[in-house]
Amino acid sequence: MDAVLLAAGLGTRLRPHTEKTPKPLLPVQGRPILDWTLGALPKAVDRVVVVTHYLAEQVDEYLRQQTHFKEWVTVPQGDPQGTGDAFRKCRPHIRSDKVMVINGDDLFGAADFAKLAECPAGVIVTEVQEPKKFGIAFLKPDGTLEKLLEKPDLAAPQLANTGAYLFPCEVFDIEITRSPRGEYEITDYVSKLAAQQPFHVIRSTFWFPIGDEAAWNAAQKVDLDAVLTARK
Repeated sequence: MDAVLLAAGLGTRLRPHTEKTPKPLLPVQGRPILDWTLGALPKAVDRVVVVTHYLAEQVDEYLRQQTHFKEWVTVPQGDPQGTGDAFRKCRPHIRSDKVMVINGDDLFGAADFAKLAECPAGVIVTEVQEPKKFGIAFLKPDGTLEKLLEKPDLAAPQLANTGAYLFPCEVFDIEITRSPRGEYEITDYVSKLAAQQPFHVIRSTFWFPIGDEAAWNAAQKVDLDAVLTARK
């Protein structure tokens, strides 16, 4: 199965550290964030497609040197128009019937990825106490996903979207339009697919978003055993 890693962002909230290093390559406990993600992917994933833009040549060089995957390809996003735009540009490069899609600049648990890979379609979520900072998952009575809604004003706790998805490749047939902020959102693919078929919800056992310098510093001290997995 192919996995798409979204690694094109500017990392503006981590400047000046990202002025010369793309956010996915910032080190956490001696390894690039992207390296942790590749190492955590389940054995069902045998090929990665990495979307690049900002300081793309550094990501290319890292991929040439990494040992997790022999098969990989980069997809230049070009003019960045959102995560949905980044994902759909990968369509010509996807070879599998299902595709895992992951934000390339957070830390995820390997066990959660393994559960996600078993779904026909799914998303990893985690409970949060500040819903207005996240995309929030609304569930159907059977526990599958109804929709995702960005930063709603709701009482805590709520289930937040972590940015890790499993799609059947039919998802590329779905048309999405620009969001109010002028971008194409990958969450639109999620919500529209959830309206067509069961979209499973995986409760995260480990997710560490690295949104700013404080979070990046905190990640240097986190027990990352949950992220580790043996791919070799």
